[in-house]
Amino acid sequence: MSRNHRRGGGGGGGAMAGPFVVLLTIFFTTLSHASPTILSDLNAPKFRHSCLAKSALQRQISNEELSELWTPLAHQGWKPCTESDAASTVPEKSAGYVQVFLDGGLNQQRMGICDAVVVAKILNATLVIPQLEVNPVWQDSSSFEDIFDVDHFINALKDDVAIVKELPDEFSWSTREYYGIAIRPTRIKTAPVHASANWYLENVSPVLQSYGIAAIAPFSHRLTFDNMPKYLQHLRCKVNFQALAFVPHIRHLGDALIHRLRYPPSEDNMVSNNYLREVTDHKPKKGAGKFAVLHLRFDKDMAAHSACDFGGGKAENLALAKYRQVIWGGRVINSQFTDEELRSQGRCPLTPEEVGLLLAALGFDNSTRLYLASHKVYGGERRISALRSLFPLMADKKSLASSEERALIKGKASLLAAVDYYVGMHSDIFVSASPGNMHNAMVGHRTYNNMKTIRPNMALLGQLFLNKTLNWPEFQESVVEGHQNRQGQIRLRKSKQSLYTYPAPDCMCQA
Repeated sequence: MSRNHRRGGGGGGGAMAGPFVVLLTIFFTTLSHASPTILSDLNAPKFRHSCLAKSALQRQISNEELSELWTPLAHQGWKPCTESDAASTVPEKSAGYVQVFLDGGLNQQRMGICDAVVVAKILNATLVIPQLEVNPVWQDSSSFEDIFDVDHFINALKDDVAIVKELPDEFSWSTREYYGIAIRPTRIKTAPVHASANWYLENVSPVLQSYGIAAIAPFSHRLTFDNMPKYLQHLRCKVNFQALAFVPHIRHLGDALIHRLRYPPSEDNMVSNNYLREVTDHKPKKGAGKFAVLHLRFDKDMAAHSACDFGGGKAENLALAKYRQVIWGGRVINSQFTDEELRSQGRCPLTPEEVGLLLAALGFDNSTRLYLASHKVYGGERRISALRSLFPLMADKKSLASSEERALIKGKASLLAAVDYYVGMHSDIFVSASPGNMHNAMVGHRTYNNMKTIRPNMALLGQLFLNKTLNWPEFQESVVEGHQNRQGQIRLRKSKQSLYTYPAPDCMCQA
């Protein structure tokens, strides 16, 4: 029976299915005849779920299904709410200066920044713009000022907390290097994970009174989410959702990428040196198309630490085992379990192929504009190719902007992540392939704005992919049913959970 298909962001894919069946066949043939030299030291993974992949390439999506998929979330009875009933004022006299040193990636640091503002509020102190540590994995030395709009940050919080860009000369000695070479009485290094407000009053206030400054390191995850006054929770929300804005060049590049995703240019007007200007001036003839962002976290660390089998053969399994031994001394809990046990518990990260099958089952067709947000995928293009065959219009920063336009973010993991975050916050749908700080931050921020966000059911998918007798209709039915309530529905925060991931009810009010 014939079906009508819509083109654009969620367009129909039946007409394109035939060529991709051929493409899949060619892909299998290429892999089967490839030499060890071509495949380097690891076996290039074939489609592990070839029967499902073949069916997915022939999928046909009706207009009704597409319309339902791309329809924004209905109002859920909650609205953003960051203003506190209590009057928020800055004390006439500051108790001193608070410094924090934040490690981790962009999104862990983002949460630390929010907590730092609240700690300064608790202490009636002046916050020094947080110092971001050099990331040991990506070797990124980007500072707060490189990522976030400092003036906007200070101005947005001017009625809540006093914030300065740098210490006055009398405290210029208080640096990371100063604290790195000896024990210093002004350094607080014993803050427990999820410390209470009273802990800071009892342990940090005396230091401020004695020295006029306190440097807290480590600081990540050092403030509780429970038993906090409502006005302090609201302040956390205000920092995260209002005060933290990216620097202009991040926003401009992000806007350019978003524009091209919504209004794909003709081939003769693809990426050029003047692309940022061109997309701003471009007046599209058609309406805006829709696009989805996929955050694909499948790096070597995650693959190795999971102790799962990803279909790369003995060479890959040995390589990952050796990597585990070098990095973690072999002390990885998952190593005690079989691959089947791990997958059935949802403890294996989804491969690009598996993510593609998930999206196909949910109703994304092969004309979907899909933006890939990821730093580096373990296995590179040979693994991404499975996902690309299902979504040939998949794009990323490199394909959407010229090297000149990406010059300011090149080699800067935090700035690359910031662009992905910005684009993700402007997408019609966001999909995170596996849990992590990016997942947590985006889920929380998009929940706050009532935006459709798909959270994969890892345990369900693990079990489905283990079942090699499952056909496409059965797989699709199970996937759709298992994700009906995982697309941005409000989930109230429970004890010990982060309000940055679950913003209701702390950051939201019932309308």
